[in-house]
Amino acid sequence: MGKNTRTQRKGCSRRFQAKNICRKGPSKLRPIDISEKKGYVRGVIHDIIHDPGRGAPLAKIQFRHPWAYKKRNFHMVAAEGMYLGQYVYFGRNAQLAVGNVLPLNKMPEGTIVCNLEGQSGDRGIIARASGTYGIVISHNPETGKTRVKLPSGQKRGIVSHARAMVGIVAGGGRIEKPILKAGNNYYRYKAKGGNRWPHVRGVAMSPVDHPHGGGNHQHIGHASTIRRNAAPGQKVGLIAARRTGRVQGGRVQGGNRMMGRKGD
Repeated sequence: MGKNTRTQRKGCSRRFQAKNICRKGPSKLRPIDISEKKGYVRGVIHDIIHDPGRGAPLAKIQFRHPWAYKKRNFHMVAAEGMYLGQYVYFGRNAQLAVGNVLPLNKMPEGTIVCNLEGQSGDRGIIARASGTYGIVISHNPETGKTRVKLPSGQKRGIVSHARAMVGIVAGGGRIEKPILKAGNNYYRYKAKGGNRWPHVRGVAMSPVDHPHGGGNHQHIGHASTIRRNAAPGQKVGLIAARRTGRVQGGRVQGGNRMMGRKGD
């Protein structure tokens, strides 16, 4: 009987939970209301702060309460070019400027956006990492969807009344700085929590610690695929893989198949 694997220990141990006690708060757009649907709402940037475990800076934006005599503060990922004291506008009648939030159907084709909503009202879930952005490609009034190029390069159709912030997420180029030493990685992952680093390979372990461990050379020794209903201690590697290996060949263009060699 071997030890519990790392995957099994992730289920019950607090060691693998993310550290969020020092974080400033959730990063979300302002909840949509009738003021945004009919016109616009003005807010002012009160502070730009660092959030532990997040690469992009957070902008603290203050709005007037819609019906009470008080102010409301929201934290959202800052766009490149935002500054302290800047006025930002949320709504369908807002101007197309960096930091403003508009529905996708009010943005011309080619607009650079971030903090993009996947569904209307979810307050932003796409393109929020530092230096990322999406591009508005085209609008389809018949289906009510807008085609957007995501940071991954994928093109997706999103409902046209979903909101997005104009601009690129601040903090770009963060990963271009070399790590140089293991200590930098230690503090980098310590802020995120979750016991993510160092990540030891299964083939480098002993057979008592991992199903891939042991042997005179670092090799698995059997197929890396595993069935879906395997026991928890065996469920490592490619779980219920539909296919394995490298994708070879190419797609058909103009009747001629674009073939590729292995290694291209």
